[in-house]
Amino acid sequence: MEIPFLMPLVLSLLLFSNGICKSLAARPPVVNIGSILQLNSTTGGVSEVAIHAALEDINSDPTVLNGTTLNVLMKDASCLDGFLGMVQALQFMETDAIAIIGPQCSTIAHIISFVANELRVPMMSFASDATLSSIQFPFFVRTAPSDLYQMAAVAEVVDYNHWKIVTAVYIDDDYGRNGIAALDDALTAKRCKISYKVGFPANAKNSDLINLLVSVSYMESRVIILHTSAANGLRLFSMANRLNMMGNGYVWIATDWLSAYLDSNSSVPADIIYGMQGVLTLRPHTPNSKMKSNLISKWSSLSKKYNHSDLRLSSYGVYVYDSVWAVAHALDAFFDDGGRISFSNDSRLRDATGGTLHLEAMSIFDMGNKLLEKIRKVNFTGVSGKVQFDASGDLIRPSYDIINVLGNGMRTIGFWSNYSGLLSTVPPEDLYSKPPNTSLANQRLYDVIWPGETSQRPRGWVFPSNAKELKIGVPNRFSFKEFVTKDNVTGSMKGYCIDVFTQALALLPYPVTYKFVPFGRGTENPHYDKLVQMIESNEFDGAIGDIAITMNRTVIADFTQPFIETGLVILSPVKKHITTSWAFLQPFTLEMWCITGVFFLVVGVVVWVLEHRINDEFRGSPRQQMITIFWFSFSTLFFAHRENTMSTLGRGVLLIWLFVVLIIQSSYTASLTSILTVQQLDTSIRGIDDLKNSDDPVGFQVGSFAQEYMVKELNISRSRLRPLGSPQEYAEALKLGPKKGGVMAIVDERPYVELFLSSYCKIAVAGSDFTSRGWGFAFPRDSPLQVDLSTAILSLSENGELQRIHDKWLKTGECATDSNEFIDSNQLRLESFWGLFLICGVACVLALLIYFGIMLRKYLRHEPKKSLRRFISFVDDKEPPKNRKKRSVSLPASSTNSLAALDIERPARPVRSGSVVDIEDYAVSRSAYLI
Repeated sequence: MEIPFLMPLVLSLLLFSNGICKSLAARPPVVNIGSILQLNSTTGGVSEVAIHAALEDINSDPTVLNGTTLNVLMKDASCLDGFLGMVQALQFMETDAIAIIGPQCSTIAHIISFVANELRVPMMSFASDATLSSIQFPFFVRTAPSDLYQMAAVAEVVDYNHWKIVTAVYIDDDYGRNGIAALDDALTAKRCKISYKVGFPANAKNSDLINLLVSVSYMESRVIILHTSAANGLRLFSMANRLNMMGNGYVWIATDWLSAYLDSNSSVPADIIYGMQGVLTLRPHTPNSKMKSNLISKWSSLSKKYNHSDLRLSSYGVYVYDSVWAVAHALDAFFDDGGRISFSNDSRLRDATGGTLHLEAMSIFDMGNKLLEKIRKVNFTGVSGKVQFDASGDLIRPSYDIINVLGNGMRTIGFWSNYSGLLSTVPPEDLYSKPPNTSLANQRLYDVIWPGETSQRPRGWVFPSNAKELKIGVPNRFSFKEFVTKDNVTGSMKGYCIDVFTQALALLPYPVTYKFVPFGRGTENPHYDKLVQMIESNEFDGAIGDIAITMNRTVIADFTQPFIETGLVILSPVKKHITTSWAFLQPFTLEMWCITGVFFLVVGVVVWVLEHRINDEFRGSPRQQMITIFWFSFSTLFFAHRENTMSTLGRGVLLIWLFVVLIIQSSYTASLTSILTVQQLDTSIRGIDDLKNSDDPVGFQVGSFAQEYMVKELNISRSRLRPLGSPQEYAEALKLGPKKGGVMAIVDERPYVELFLSSYCKIAVAGSDFTSRGWGFAFPRDSPLQVDLSTAILSLSENGELQRIHDKWLKTGECATDSNEFIDSNQLRLESFWGLFLICGVACVLALLIYFGIMLRKYLRHEPKKSLRRFISFVDDKEPPKNRKKRSVSLPASSTNSLAALDIERPARPVRSGSVVDIEDYAVSRSAYLI
């Protein structure tokens, strides 16, 4: 920012020196504060009344300053004439004021901030210019929200309504330029932008403003942000109304100058209010409170007293009122902390040639730093709400009302708060007691009546009346011309993609002028990445065709909603599979058969180990035991095992193994049924893994993204890839195969593959799609046409028109129905069952560990001599019966005869009628008899 020519002179003179010191008592009877305002402006008049209102309240309360009277020295400084206003403000700095209220305009605030820094006088300004920083100007204290927050609220409104581009009209001074710069940053954060900026001087003629508005009407954007002064803003609205720029389709968003004007003026002329119907504006939010009601109730008498009877209280008046109170509270703390009011004159401050600035009268506030410190620490509840400054010197929790100008007044449609950064219909003060909710789903505003008296949200942009014809790039294909091609007779473009584009354009509510520009020579398929890059370089205004939406393309262009789903698939030559007499082995791979067989044996051995000591059915000669292990293991496949398991561990292992067998048996049955009943196609390619693990050549379509995908994503060597340009080349390369100069398979997008298979029947798709993508139309980033065409494509899909276009161009023949079968591995692999085998294996290991732990404990307890051979012998021996008292029972003669008739092993001694036998032997025999 350039400093006016007078500033170097002033800054060169404002040096510290030993001068005459003027000192007052610790608590003097009167303390002066200054005020720099443009009193003939609306904001200046309201501020004057607010200052006097605050002084009356402060001086009437002896507890505030303990008897010290606060007095204000007013200075009228023009904001329209920057030079004159600067001189007037500098003259005012000759007074011995301990603080300055104002100035209200950013231009003078920039100049006076330099002086305030040197004189150490805190400046309580409500200038909203975001570049006025407490870092550069420590004695600048902003007592109203900065434009940084106001422009963030404007950007949130733009984003909430899904507008992407706006036009900015602003007054060409510090206030206007810096405000629009802040807006640009806020919009960029929302992925929106200012497509056209136009400024005007404060003293612009009506003819200049009309020319400005005409240039705006030629632009694409219909969302206009107006950041200016009240006087110029009202002139612009009046002229825009005469130019029919306040009707349907337009959106006007005025910054807080408009709400300040409407709030302050008790009677707004009908023609002015009529000319801004539907306009949105912002107002710094001040919560309703008893203090605010009291100030409003006495405002009428105060405004009459100070010759501003036609002005009402506005938000800026509230902030000025609280600014005076902030100085009073800080001054009271300043005195309590031993502060004294004293000024020192710099002997070198002299007018060079007897000028009228009286620089020698400018005094340095000796303890200004201490007063500034107290001001930054104030914390009280004022009319504007909580008055407290953050670390950057701004008021905490800035917020705005979003207002719709309607009828004779204004209607609040919502709020924006920096606390959450979102729009809401809930007042900000109600949100402070809750954690900030930053979810965009919670954003909401009440309905708006837009210009033209419509409640339908404007689209926000149009094709300008002087717009050039859009150049749409279209790939000039050599193969698969059903999608898009150039008619050699008429020279026009035709195909499936062309029909989708023209039908979508027909649904737009506005005309679009365009021309198709063929991309490519037609002798080979063009490279689509280059086509999309030409959009970024502004050679094309868009591109349509069979353009796959890939990640690297979305970085440089925006795509519409996909109009067809695609994905990469593998084409491979196939032959019908003839079922052989060994078909029963096909459901499992060799690895699966081997692992399953091993687990049958392992489970048999584990169960034998667990049952060997206590179960006679698992004992006998080594040959008998081996047979038992094999029989028991494989009989579980059919759940036909007859051996009983007696141990808890054995039963647990068997239960888990039977569950595994059930799953394996069911899967085998289903796979074998499929092999024997469904016609199978045989191919050497089962899926993407076979491509990656092979060294044979792989084909791809010229110009397709499949080449880069296979190299970068699948790590297939580029030397293995073979470009193919037509369906005929596809068929020939697959027929030759990799050993005769052809390819093992071709990777291409499904729409091409489906069209290819409608003519070539000895080729099929191997596996399933291994990417999920779509085709869309490409446009420059943030193009509104992309959004509207996406909506149109969805409409085509819902009404069936998209399917009709598909059937017209891409309907496949009978061959596709016969041969377009998926080839996938029908064999069940170990990978599908490793979890079951893992569970079973872990169960076996745990059971054995527990079993051998128990055996080791028993061995150590009962065997006096310890050796490995004795331990193995101990484990192999049958467990002796437990010593316990046996109960006896008398068997009747009929029972004895029954045992003999069933040829059941008799007790060791003869069983006679009425004899006494072991009840356990009897129970076993009785059970056998019942069976």
